Amino acid sequence: VQLQASGGGMVHPGGSLTLSCVVSGFNLDHSLIGWFRQAPGKEREFVAAITWSGGRSYFDESAKGRFTISREYAKNTGYLQIDALKYEDTAIYYCAASDKSRGRATRDEADYDYWGQGTLVTVSS
Repeated sequence: VQLQASGGGMVHPGGSLTLSCVVSGFNLDHSLIGWFRQAPGKEREFVAAITWSGGRSYFDESAKGRFTISREYAKNTGYLQIDALKYEDTAIYYCAASDKSRGRATRDEADYDYWGQGTLVTVSS
């Protein structure tokens, strides 16, 4: 099983980024794809998740409004779009897949079976 996250980079405040997560070797039919982030000096935190089959999305309160989560079924790829980037969005962003949740929304890292390596987003002027 592999999750390959990409799309990070350095962006000015107010800019946008779309992160991608390609999943291979894993049947996503009943799974949940989640995005987490870890800012410098802080613990990793839940950002958003989406059910693979139904496309239902869930967000942390802090992510509502500027974050969009989606998936492209045919490409086994999940996406996290971040708009109006702020300095505090600087973090390593991780994607993860949960099979044990059976599509149930969860923000608990322990419920995610597989993790990508992370992609760094730096918001800087």
